[in-house]
Amino acid sequence: MRLVVFDDDKISDFYPLTLTRPTSDLRVGILKLGQRIKAFFEMVDTKLVTQKALTDLFRERHPDLQINELEAGEYLFVNSRIRINDHLVEVLKELKAGTGHVTNKSICGFKLKVSNGDIFSEEIATLTKGIKFTELEEADFWKFPWELIEANKEMIELDFREFFYDKENHFETEPGVIVLNPYDVWIGEDVVLGVNAVIDATDGPIVIDECAVIMPNSVIVGPAYIGKNSTIKIGAKIYEGTSIGPVCKIGGEVEDTIIQAYSNKQHDGFLGHAFIGEWVNLGAGTSNSDLKNTYKCVKVYNYTQKEKIDSKTQFMGCIIGDHTKIGINCSINTGTVIGVGCNLYGKELIDGFIPSFSWGEATNIVDYEIEKFCETADTVKKRRKLFFSETERELYINNIVKGKTE
Repeated sequence: MRLVVFDDDKISDFYPLTLTRPTSDLRVGILKLGQRIKAFFEMVDTKLVTQKALTDLFRERHPDLQINELEAGEYLFVNSRIRINDHLVEVLKELKAGTGHVTNKSICGFKLKVSNGDIFSEEIATLTKGIKFTELEEADFWKFPWELIEANKEMIELDFREFFYDKENHFETEPGVIVLNPYDVWIGEDVVLGVNAVIDATDGPIVIDECAVIMPNSVIVGPAYIGKNSTIKIGAKIYEGTSIGPVCKIGGEVEDTIIQAYSNKQHDGFLGHAFIGEWVNLGAGTSNSDLKNTYKCVKVYNYTQKEKIDSKTQFMGCIIGDHTKIGINCSINTGTVIGVGCNLYGKELIDGFIPSFSWGEATNIVDYEIEKFCETADTVKKRRKLFFSETERELYINNIVKGKTE
């Protein structure tokens, strides 16, 4: 059996994060959605199917993966939004060719013989016209980014037990490092732990991945994940429910937050109940609110409905798309959604919804010139010995700017 993890038509409910990546590439816990599904099925031969506009970029970024390209044969297709577990794995494995399961009109999975060629997530509805679907009551899906944030503690614990607890552990600490409940701490190869660092796994596991640097006097409280080659700055306070992807630099106070990768919040300031994309930079002293003064549930802008909707959660900070930069001493209001490629600064409260490629103060925003954006993005990536490719440029100009998916 071969596995296909596919994005469905709900990808826009995760904008701006999925303007620049498949739904399967979103992180929650330690793993990304697609990684977790692949791991649960224990399938080496796994393909990804996403939107046509994202194909070239993710083939470029992941040359080891087959993206939107299938050889002829029979495949089990599994929705990237499904909250996978052992029971669902067994149920989906038992499907016969030409059959599938749905839950509340969302496809859980289906088995199908396909011909050789490219396939995109926009074609899933056509592809499944002949499938005989049955209702599956016990399945559940990720529906919005704030659900990922809210479940992050739980998912870190799940990933730790399933994929890290029995994995080779390079647990060695230097004198002066304090580790509480070491049985729930996993440390990767070549991790650096500074003097007086506190690794507190009393209330949940902590994974510090390969080549991460934990600088002196910083505190990490579990459940938490620190990604490969990331740096936790001196005196940082990393609270429970935080997942920091690879190659990030993080300081100040962070709580219940997911940072995808390659983003910096190096200085003091609070970041809570937030989802941050890649290549984001938050200036010194910048903070976000994650709780209303009225203690009511937070409303958050949704790209699909083009208006704020009730998140049904009391704690909700901000969602920030890739390549957005926010200046020093900025304040971000509860439930703020900031698009891709913004450059924001000033003393005015950043609030509500900020469309992609916005430049200026919150009350005086103009369009960010695309050539200036590309120049900055290229400069930033070169600092990490990477480059802003022509493929990326095409995605930003043609899919986000010209398509104006906001």
